[in-house]
Amino acid sequence: MNIRVTTANMALLECFASETRVRVIELLDAAPRSIKELAAELGLSSAIVTKHIQKLESAGIVGTESISGTRGRLKVCRLLPDAVTLQLRAPAARDASRRYDVSIPVGQYTDFKVKPTCGLASETSMIGIVDDPRYFWDPEHVKAKMLWFGSGYVEYRVPNYLVGGQTVSSVTISMEICSEAPGYNERWPSDITFGINGRELGTWTCPGDFGAQKGVFTPNWWYHGTQHGLLKTIAIRRDGTFLDGIRLSALTPSDLGIRPNEELRLRIACPETAVRCGGVSLFGRQFGHYDQDIEVAITYEKQDERI
Repeated sequence: MNIRVTTANMALLECFASETRVRVIELLDAAPRSIKELAAELGLSSAIVTKHIQKLESAGIVGTESISGTRGRLKVCRLLPDAVTLQLRAPAARDASRRYDVSIPVGQYTDFKVKPTCGLASETSMIGIVDDPRYFWDPEHVKAKMLWFGSGYVEYRVPNYLVGGQTVSSVTISMEICSEAPGYNERWPSDITFGINGRELGTWTCPGDFGAQKGVFTPNWWYHGTQHGLLKTIAIRRDGTFLDGIRLSALTPSDLGIRPNEELRLRIACPETAVRCGGVSLFGRQFGHYDQDIEVAITYEKQDERI
């Protein structure tokens, strides 16, 4: 989650101005908790804790779910984002005007090689037969809002709108993703590798396949165990490639062979040879915790503007 430090985002920024709310975040980082449990650990009344949770929930930091308890309903709270990145400076006017954004639905892959467990789902139903990779070429695959596979890869084509004399200065890719276990398993590590144009950007180990909490946007008909993923952002810049601000590799845009009139090939993979081959679950709009597809932002400049 990238947040500009502006008055327009005060509701989120104020969440961190309270020691109690920061303590709530610390407790929920360890495990989901009910309002009653939080109140007991903080030494506060449930009414006061509820007000803090409402503020965190409205800012998109905490998600809540009402479940049946031994004595009525319980409101269970969970952390949503893994990280919040604060952007202090606005993009330069030149950069803002020399940028384009592309939203790629998860079902609009252009190549794949997957092994079970695997499948596709739209916002209303399953697409084809579960655990049969042949259905990844079903014409309906473009309507998929979620897909999963035990090993292999999916590849997407990112449009390249550069013309002669322009070079890419950064590529940013955001997606909701997690591991893929039969049903689900919150402790199911998976080494997921990202690549562009045949160059490996780096590997991230996802901690699990998340199904204990219903996805905020996951449709009610969905019966498969996996409910949501983690929002991850990859940034390929002149100083290297980063995942949520943590360095993945030394690759820069100039290493990716990006040329005018040639699209970018984005690959998301979990090879069978990975140390932790725990698969991939990928979420688009109307699924998971974040109502988004694979979001790509590309900034560029003329060759004579390079520093």
